[in-house]
Amino acid sequence: MHPVVALRNAFRNPTERRLRAPLRIVAGGIVLVAAVIAAQVGVVLALHSRLDPASSLEFDSALVFGLSAVAAGVAVLVALVPVAWVLDKRTVADYGFRFDRDWWADCAFGLGLGVALQAAVFLVGWAAGWFTVVGVFRADGSFLLGFAALVGLFVVVGVYEEALVRGWLLTNLAEGLRSAGTRAAVVVALVASSAVFGLLHAGNPGATPFAVAVISLAGVMLAAGYLLTGELAIPIGIHVTWNLAQGAVFGHGVSGLGTEVTVVATETTGPALWTGGGFGPEGGLLGLFAVLAGCVAVVGWVRLRTGDLGIHPVVTTPTLRGDRPREEDSSAAAADADSVAEPVTETEPDERP
Repeated sequence: MHPVVALRNAFRNPTERRLRAPLRIVAGGIVLVAAVIAAQVGVVLALHSRLDPASSLEFDSALVFGLSAVAAGVAVLVALVPVAWVLDKRTVADYGFRFDRDWWADCAFGLGLGVALQAAVFLVGWAAGWFTVVGVFRADGSFLLGFAALVGLFVVVGVYEEALVRGWLLTNLAEGLRSAGTRAAVVVALVASSAVFGLLHAGNPGATPFAVAVISLAGVMLAAGYLLTGELAIPIGIHVTWNLAQGAVFGHGVSGLGTEVTVVATETTGPALWTGGGFGPEGGLLGLFAVLAGCVAVVGWVRLRTGDLGIHPVVTTPTLRGDRPREEDSSAAAADADSVAEPVTETEPDERP
């Protein structure tokens, strides 16, 4: 092999005609981080421009956080389009957004499971005397408007974090490692992406090593639905209502962040080892057991609905844009298949280093 070709192939997969996975992850990460920073800076500058310099008022921290989170989520989803198209040679739909009837059924299951798990956490803590209800329908201002704003916030957070960590990162890791075998690739990708998910919350108020570990394990729970179905419906559903129920329904901290609107205002008086203290249940054993129960529930649901618990091939074996037949080619191929008497055996594409 010519040295120039060998050097080029060290950076670019000649079979897939795209950068190799480590370079795709680095390049995509730079684009996504830059988009998030630009969006959040834009929010701060926009708020600053609307604040009278002569006024003694300061930014409302909750408003800044909420707008920054929404801006970051929108920025990630927008930036994923060129990242998918140019670097990964695929579409955003390939990250787990192939909407169909099964997708919405799985999402509905995830939404229900997120609420059920947090309800179980609350009921166990309340029965043990660790949670005390001190009020209902608490809000600074309109409860309905505040609750609706939180719903919108947690929907955006759930969608963009799942698209980023599971859809984009886990998929690229699994694809890049598949030469070591599907099972090994998936295990490494699962562990690495879940660890990243936990570390993304390490800077939150009150975060502890145990809390980061529980959130990392929650990443495994969220990834399970994606690995088994090839879609983000289940993890998005769980992610949205896990956060919403935890903060806006039962009044706990959400990964260390409080909400000013809650259906049930709760005071935590039990041991932090179990309740997580101010960080919320994710920082204690209640959160850990909820995550474990969630893992079992996800596996059970997929087995019930599909009858299969294998890793979905879309996670490790991509169908790249250049490999997809055009509509007229597909029609011609179908016509040819009808005219052939004997069956045609499909073969795996050749894989070169």
